[in-house]
Amino acid sequence: MGFDVSLHQHPTREQALRQLAAFVPRAGRAYADWRNYDYGPSERNNVSALSPYVRHRLITESEVVEAVLQAHSPLAAEKFIQEVCWRTYWKGWLEQRPDVWSNYLTEVTAQRERVRNNTGLATAVASATQGTTGIACFDAWAHELVETGYLHNHARMWFASIWIFTLRLPWELGADFFLRHLLDGDPASNTLSWRWVAGLHTAGKTYLARADNIANFTGRRFKPARDDLASFAVALDEVETYERVALRTPARLKSGTQAVLLVTEEDLSPESWLLAGVDVFGVAILDPGPGQGAANYAPLVQAFKAGARADASARAAGHWGQPVVSIAKAAHLITFAQQCGASAIVTTIVPVGYVHSEICDWVPACAASGVPLLEISRRWDSLLWPTAKAGFFQLKARIPAVLAELSLAPQGKLL
Repeated sequence: MGFDVSLHQHPTREQALRQLAAFVPRAGRAYADWRNYDYGPSERNNVSALSPYVRHRLITESEVVEAVLQAHSPLAAEKFIQEVCWRTYWKGWLEQRPDVWSNYLTEVTAQRERVRNNTGLATAVASATQGTTGIACFDAWAHELVETGYLHNHARMWFASIWIFTLRLPWELGADFFLRHLLDGDPASNTLSWRWVAGLHTAGKTYLARADNIANFTGRRFKPARDDLASFAVALDEVETYERVALRTPARLKSGTQAVLLVTEEDLSPESWLLAGVDVFGVAILDPGPGQGAANYAPLVQAFKAGARADASARAAGHWGQPVVSIAKAAHLITFAQQCGASAIVTTIVPVGYVHSEICDWVPACAASGVPLLEISRRWDSLLWPTAKAGFFQLKARIPAVLAELSLAPQGKLL
């Protein structure tokens, strides 16, 4: 089974659940043994390809892990569960260092200006993004990304390494290229993964794409010559230091709260939000329009997001028995909440990224209107984000206890 892009042009929760069910039998030892192999877009049986759905929470991390643990022991499924948790780690880490995202946006703007003013750089970037560098594997991945909106995780690492250390292009422009074209493009995991390859996330620790590694893990689809690729990777450096800040404290909703729900692309399963005792007076969904991030998304990504929002709207309308309205501005949301007679607007915590940048100024506007915007948290996030203080291993050590607390696996059974 390949990565069928046609399925992702019309994304639904139902499709996500079907794909999860199809993958579950392969999520144990087979995944651990074969997950690092990139056999190409026509053969993806060794990975789940669920990331576009999980990234937008058409299905949640807890649901995925629960389904896998119904079929496999915690030990057999350990590698897959850790991969699910890597996305959570990146989000939790960036939440505690939001200036990394702000500085990335600033630098992307500056690098785009350099491209406009430097013909040589413009030519090199165009060659890389259009897949005409002459490095066969890299060019194939560039085309695959643009045409399907997806790349195998190992290919993403190789691609980023070649971009930075062989082609010597600004990492920010490579991260931007990915974020615009990946259906699962996530500000946290994408930005921080590129920083990791470059030697910025873990200072001095780089990832070097090697010819023999590529040949081995592509089943010899690609056999680059040694001199096609950089033979060493000197870590990039930066003058900025990023102090860790406290995580935002989620709101505690009182029973009887009369709320309008605000659904964003960060969590498109509002029917599973923790809303016990809350009276839902209306549901709004953020349609960001031509904002800072949406303006640059590739057509495949825009189509995926639009389809996912439409599916969430339909499910929410059915669940609460009322139409769902699309909004794009704080004023629209406030007016809708007031018309509904709501006393609060409730959403799940919007993690650092484009959507957060879009609505961060809405909080004071909503408060001033008398209808505060309250952010609640999923238990998965509230249990794991605090552990993302440094490297992944602190979070990894907490996985068994968290799965036990969420009643997904017996405590102590995940090694």
